[in-house]
Amino acid sequence: MTRLTRADLDALPAYVPGRTVAGAVKLASNEVPYGPLPGVVEAVTESARTSHRYPDMGVAALRDRIGGWLGVDPDRVVTGCGSVALAEILVKATCLPGDEVIYSWRSFEAYPIIAAGVGATSVRVPNTAEHGHDLAAISAAVTDRTRLIFICNPNNPTGTFLRKDELDRFLAGVPSDVLVVLDEAYREFVTDPGVPDGVDVYGDRANVVVLRTMSKAWGLAGLRMGYLVAQPGIASAIRKVVTPFSTNLVAQAAALAALDAEDEVRRRCALIVAERDRVTEALRKLALDVPDSQANFVWLPLGDRTAAFAATCEKHGVIVRAFHPEGVRVTIGTPEENDLFLAAAEAALGSS
Repeated sequence: MTRLTRADLDALPAYVPGRTVAGAVKLASNEVPYGPLPGVVEAVTESARTSHRYPDMGVAALRDRIGGWLGVDPDRVVTGCGSVALAEILVKATCLPGDEVIYSWRSFEAYPIIAAGVGATSVRVPNTAEHGHDLAAISAAVTDRTRLIFICNPNNPTGTFLRKDELDRFLAGVPSDVLVVLDEAYREFVTDPGVPDGVDVYGDRANVVVLRTMSKAWGLAGLRMGYLVAQPGIASAIRKVVTPFSTNLVAQAAALAALDAEDEVRRRCALIVAERDRVTEALRKLALDVPDSQANFVWLPLGDRTAAFAATCEKHGVIVRAFHPEGVRVTIGTPEENDLFLAAAEAALGSS
């Protein structure tokens, strides 16, 4: 039979989203549980009245708004269908077949898929014993074929984080022709003052791009809205390869409305952070070595117990995200949802 697709894709694992099971609490997708922000549903409804028209391909109003909010020129802002789509575009804009993309592992599971999509070579650098980025090893992995480095801060799925002094030393050693992408999808949940805001601290660096999403704290997961901040030349090049009209009309309207509700976002994030701390403390009382998290999830490094733990949680009506054989990521939900998870965790660990 004639082969119609690339042979190397056979070995590439598909992206696995968090599952939804009827009647179960879903703590597998890092969603915020409090519903759409005030004004979003109304903005979506109104925008749908003109959905027979193309959206503004330049996304001018939203880029102006994000630029003003962040204190950067709107020409440095690029929007896309979630930050993962922009990560894909960044690799597309920097890599040719055989070029190298470096990232920690385990980190965001889309990175290897994105690299393979353009024929780039993935260079996976193992996490430290503390489940975070090994920046020294990442630096040592750079070669003359390296075009892009992903730094996920806080890291998905481990929740671990890098502080400014660590990133300062790392970035100082990265060659100027290598693009460093700071993936800050969970920035809004960061409370440690030592964790830098990539836009504020590194936005003036020519080879740094900062990725953000509105899927998490801003509650737009179902509408797919992400943005990046880069130097003007990089932003201009990226726009050349962005899929036309990929920031759709409804998503643009929803994002503008969400940005009007920043105070509510902060309130919701504070609730998540308080529950994150409570859940972490409770899990440690169960003798789990849970690392500190600066995201809206916690990481349980369960090793070979990963699959059994996730299965027991599901039997108790809670869906978590298993990364067998390394560990389980658990999204922070409402207090009631978290209580159900903690009861399931106690049952799972008691039976192991």
